Amino acid sequence: MDFTFTEEQQAAAEAARAVFGGVSVDGVPSPALVAGAVAEDFDRPLWRRLADADLLSLLLPQERGGAGLGPIALCLVLREAGRVLARVPLLETSAAAFVLGAYGGAATGPLLDAIGRGELVVTAAAHGRTGHDAPERAVTARQDSDGHWILDGQQTAVPWAPTADRILLPAHTGDGRTVLALVPPGRPGVTLDDQVSTNGERYARVTLDTVRAGQDETITADGAWARLRELLTVGTCALALGVGEAAARMTGDYTSKREQFGFPLATFQAVAVQCADRYIDLRAMEATLLQAAWRVETPTTNTDALLTDALPAGADIAVAKVWASEGVRRVVQTAQHLHGGFGADTEYALHRYHAWAKQLELSLGPAAAHEEALGDLLAAHPLS
Repeated sequence: MDFTFTEEQQAAAEAARAVFGGVSVDGVPSPALVAGAVAEDFDRPLWRRLADADLLSLLLPQERGGAGLGPIALCLVLREAGRVLARVPLLETSAAAFVLGAYGGAATGPLLDAIGRGELVVTAAAHGRTGHDAPERAVTARQDSDGHWILDGQQTAVPWAPTADRILLPAHTGDGRTVLALVPPGRPGVTLDDQVSTNGERYARVTLDTVRAGQDETITADGAWARLRELLTVGTCALALGVGEAAARMTGDYTSKREQFGFPLATFQAVAVQCADRYIDLRAMEATLLQAAWRVETPTTNTDALLTDALPAGADIAVAKVWASEGVRRVVQTAQHLHGGFGADTEYALHRYHAWAKQLELSLGPAAAHEEALGDLLAAHPLS
């Protein structure tokens, strides 16, 4: 087996490092120092640089000018974004673009072109009405006599919604199907109520009251919502890995320079053991993330040929999210502990990583929710 990344995947990661290398973690006010959001908008200059580096078209089909890459390449880029706490809707827009390109049909072509150029920002609603219920059950969809879809319901904690151009959201029909609707935030019947995430970003509760969506704005293909959910989840794991790696690196730098009793903290056995445990967490986060991304990227038929009696890809995604949620929490907690009081200094970046880690830990379900999902999959697919 060859586990190395392809040249295209490595090139995407290198391009991401070049773009994110100029990002300042302290570029906005700290979430600990402001009552509301840290900024009114996401980092537009960074968004422009991502477009210029062709990183917004990474998952677009080649016939639309994209690189035609998949979830693994996206995760490598998001890992770099997490390391610098990049304030851009890269995950949401990329996941939406992939689904639109794969399931949306010819009508989505102009939208994909605009996404690749950085001119259209798409976010995704995936937290349901409360954050604990099934997202696809939070909004209803029915067709009127003209064939338009009528949407009613509510989605909470929609990232970047106040500044996005479109919101891609799931809705359930009367016959039990799930469709995806691409809705402009300013459409009649759409109401946005401001919310602020744990890491200080502008989110919104999106309420839809008899909102009309055309057939060209609705994806009815089977599997579209499942694929969107998978991409958002593995992407969240990639961001968490980047956040954890950056926090661990800060801790290593600090403990190697900070001295007590005439010796660097890093030379104390108690400190070294804690750092070693967190290193194991990070490597487990990386391994489970790449396994999940590979399962999402690899067609089911090929996967089944390689993995005898394999569980569905959802099992690997659940395992990755469990490790991402618990691992990133342990990493930032240990980082705070080993920094002592210095870790709580709002002029030092570590507390920002702690806020981002908590946000990512709970996004798209905490570890307990994915452990339950994994248990259901094991019960439904007993291994021989």
